[in-house]
Amino acid sequence: MSPQLSRLPADASVDEASEILDRDGGLIAENLIDRDTLKALWADLRPALAGNEYGTNSFAGQKTKRLSSLFARSRQMEKLALNPLFLGVARAQIQRASAEQFGSQRVEITPNIQVSITQAIQIWPGESQQVAHRDDVAHLLPCPGPTNRVQIMLAMSEFSAENGGTVVYPGSHRWEADRSPKPEEAVATEMSPGSCLIWVGGLYHRGGPNRSPGPRTGLTMSYVRGNLRQEENQYLAVPREILREYPEELQRLLGYDICPPNLGWVDNEDPHRVLREDATVS
Repeated sequence: MSPQLSRLPADASVDEASEILDRDGGLIAENLIDRDTLKALWADLRPALAGNEYGTNSFAGQKTKRLSSLFARSRQMEKLALNPLFLGVARAQIQRASAEQFGSQRVEITPNIQVSITQAIQIWPGESQQVAHRDDVAHLLPCPGPTNRVQIMLAMSEFSAENGGTVVYPGSHRWEADRSPKPEEAVATEMSPGSCLIWVGGLYHRGGPNRSPGPRTGLTMSYVRGNLRQEENQYLAVPREILREYPEELQRLLGYDICPPNLGWVDNEDPHRVLREDATVS
């Protein structure tokens, strides 16, 4: 039987989605983002994306345009980041307690999560396929292992095998480190605008080749465990005057929080204090 990706409705439970990610490493959430939000995202991002140049190597894509710093460019990112299914499954997958020793006591510690990367990716006709890779390599994490990253790809245009829809290898997050993907194990993501691919950091995937007459556009962001470095530096990517417009939950998810047991403090205090208008760091 050919490998497949499970498809869930936007109102699926976090538990169901998390079980599928445990098994397959990826899934498609259909119609997760509504048309009005998608239209607003296009309005905010299209001009800058259109003005960007193609990538300069085969990994970035020599017929692919990329645009980052998305929380600084569109308030609509809030709806994606705080989507109950995406955020819920990211927490369920990543925020798993570990037992640590403090003197004679064994203490369970649960990490938080933070935004790692944001990027709009537009694959143009003539682009070749990207090399298959795991996103966990950014943090030099072993595979197989615990989930430290959950990523989403929002289809901003139609995704198909013909136009460069993201290619995934279901179950590859459970493979040993020296196991390479085979062509027959690949599944090209096919989904309509507003639907999303969600996958874990250990899953092999790649951008597909675009053999169609038009570009394919997707928007990706990821959550990682709070004690890992952000792949995209959100402290520099999102100016504080813009960050203050977002709700506190999202401000903390963008890195202005302490990851248990005690990572990320400023002057021995919660770093969120620097976002208050009158806050100063001595």
